[in-house]
Amino acid sequence: MVEIRRIEPTQRNLKAFTKFQIELYDGNPWYVPPLIIDDVQTLSPKQNPAFDFCEEAIFMAYRNGKPVGRIIGIINHKLNDKNKERNARFGFVDFIDDHEVSSALFAAVEEWARGRGMSKIIGPLGFTDLDNEGMLVEGYEELSTMATIYNYPYYPQHIERLGYKKESDWIEFLLEVPKAIPDRFNRVAELVKKKYDLRVLKYKSRKRVKREYGHALFHLINEAYKDLYQYAELSERQIEYYIDQYLNLLNLDLLTLVVDRNDRLVSVGISMPSMSRALQKSKGSFFPFGWYHLLKGLKGKNDRVDLLLIAVHPDYQGKGVNALLFQDLLPYYIANGYKYAETNPEMETNSKVQNQWEVFNPRQHRRRRSYSKKL
Repeated sequence: MVEIRRIEPTQRNLKAFTKFQIELYDGNPWYVPPLIIDDVQTLSPKQNPAFDFCEEAIFMAYRNGKPVGRIIGIINHKLNDKNKERNARFGFVDFIDDHEVSSALFAAVEEWARGRGMSKIIGPLGFTDLDNEGMLVEGYEELSTMATIYNYPYYPQHIERLGYKKESDWIEFLLEVPKAIPDRFNRVAELVKKKYDLRVLKYKSRKRVKREYGHALFHLINEAYKDLYQYAELSERQIEYYIDQYLNLLNLDLLTLVVDRNDRLVSVGISMPSMSRALQKSKGSFFPFGWYHLLKGLKGKNDRVDLLLIAVHPDYQGKGVNALLFQDLLPYYIANGYKYAETNPEMETNSKVQNQWEVFNPRQHRRRRSYSKKL
């Protein structure tokens, strides 16, 4: 017998909710746990400004008093109003390989969504595009990243059995870092600099980055991503939140800003040493020794770098501006001994982005999917 409980978003409950996933994947060599403190903050209405226009319902499944599954329902009212839709989302979903459990979880979140007047449910998605999204459907024996979801191969089988259909796919690539900057990038970068009067900015101070371009960076993301699948525009309160949450962690060598003659930000590239192994060793916690592994991941030797984010203002898309980013970043990759670069998920239909990886001997190693169902 499976019991479904709706969970109040207290600190204690959210920690238990997050730890369920970590325990479910204990010993899996490909899974990378989240930082518990980050997931608790994301799911807390008191801490995450997305709750200014979102609501959630948290459910956990139990059998004989033991947790066996979890799921969250989300409604982003601002995005629904913008798109004139009545969509709910599901996310943060995990369960044992038991159809009774998965059926009960999805039944609970679907009933909640119908009760809130929604006509369709899609996922896995978070509150915004900066949350992890997409169920893994290929690449189960590839090391996951801190910015993506890992799930067991049985997950898609379970939800397809429940009537969910493919909504959209993202693909990811593992790139080889070259030993020198490809001539193509140097040539295009120099032409673009001259033609559009652009220049690259580098910083030594995180405080200065936050002060001079923190808001501009996230406004650029809003502009660059506004037409992407299910993108939810960041509010001013969210921008403040993400400035504090993310910019303090940046390796400034791996941050590239491109500005025009008026110092207006037109492009940004953000990379980070892979934290996958460090997060595995930390088991999602800073204490007692998680901090050591995380610091070592940031400062120690590493052969992988994660391409967390690339954004180009719509006025400059398709004009070769990305070449400036890689002309700047590749020397740092090479100097730090990175052999491979991980792309973030990109829509399978985004051929413009995928074409730029050709010079890096790309291997498409993961695919993830959003599913939908009419309610």
